[in-house]
Amino acid sequence: MNWKKALDGMTPYKPGRSIEEVISLYGLKEVVKLASNENPYGCAPSVKEFMATAAIQHEIYPDGHASALRSKLALKHGVGEESILFGNGSDEIVMIISRALLSPGANTVMATPTFPQYAHSAKIEGAEIREVPLKADGQHNLDGFLNAVDSKTTVVWVCNPNNPTGNVIPIDDLKAFLGQVPDTVLVVLDEAYFEYVTAADHGDSVALLEHYPNIIVLRTFSKAYGLAAFRVGYAIGQSEVISNLNKVRSPFNNNSFGLVLAEKALEDAAFIEECRELNRQQRQRFKDYADRKDIHIFDSETNFVLIQVPGDADEAAEKLLKQGFIIRSGNALGTPGYIRVTIGTEEQTSKFFDAFDTLLSVEGSHV
Repeated sequence: MNWKKALDGMTPYKPGRSIEEVISLYGLKEVVKLASNENPYGCAPSVKEFMATAAIQHEIYPDGHASALRSKLALKHGVGEESILFGNGSDEIVMIISRALLSPGANTVMATPTFPQYAHSAKIEGAEIREVPLKADGQHNLDGFLNAVDSKTTVVWVCNPNNPTGNVIPIDDLKAFLGQVPDTVLVVLDEAYFEYVTAADHGDSVALLEHYPNIIVLRTFSKAYGLAAFRVGYAIGQSEVISNLNKVRSPFNNNSFGLVLAEKALEDAAFIEECRELNRQQRQRFKDYADRKDIHIFDSETNFVLIQVPGDADEAAEKLLKQGFIIRSGNALGTPGYIRVTIGTEEQTSKFFDAFDTLLSVEGSHV
């Protein structure tokens, strides 16, 4: 078969081990998954109650316009309904943007390390990938981004907060950067972890659309809203941008159940506030723990942390796995010597620290 040459050397996404697999493999009674940045508190109680009673006409296609959810999101963000694009998770929106704007001869700019689907989608479309290393503290090198942009740049990806480091870009720095990007370049502000941010110098990027029409803001219901299984992501941008991207979007790309659950989830702002505060408390515990142990940890504003480990990250991940904790090795994320850990509940955090202590207690271990 005549596969795209760009596929040569690429590998499919490899998910981590499931809880059931780890239990079976190591004979454990309890396993905690802290690898995919899911909400350990689940979804809002009102959503769970609705889920138990909601009736869906299984033979009917979903609302391809997502009308009800679209209306509520437009009201929430103070934008027109025509300014919203829906995806089967924000991952699909990354693919839609790539398919619409990237091609051989074009280039795209992104950080490294960052969310890998930007580069993955760009490779498939045959575009040149220009990666700008993060600063030592994990922050985006925005000056480096500007230097990498030229007349053939069509998309710039800004993961804010960044995955896997967790850093957030101060709003004034972001505005200064956007003011220098050519208006012919689409700047994607991927804000999957927006609801978890507590930094005082952070802002709502949706409010920037009026001043910077070449940006698009990505959000998701998979993280703080606790609806990862239902794959609902969305983007907000100028109506002309959204209209062109909708030409690429597949019809009926969101399932009916996911749309109604996302709509219901928007009604419980108190649950998101509670999750943000609980997450902030446990995130601070990680920072305090790292300080006590003299371990480097990046300044996260998300529901995960990137923390230094003694020795090889894969080996550390395997040792933690044997103790019932599924995490992500930094070797797979472009951050060797570190692991990425989803911030769990208070109990899960305490047990994780006990497990991590065993890594540090091994004779000769150092960081």
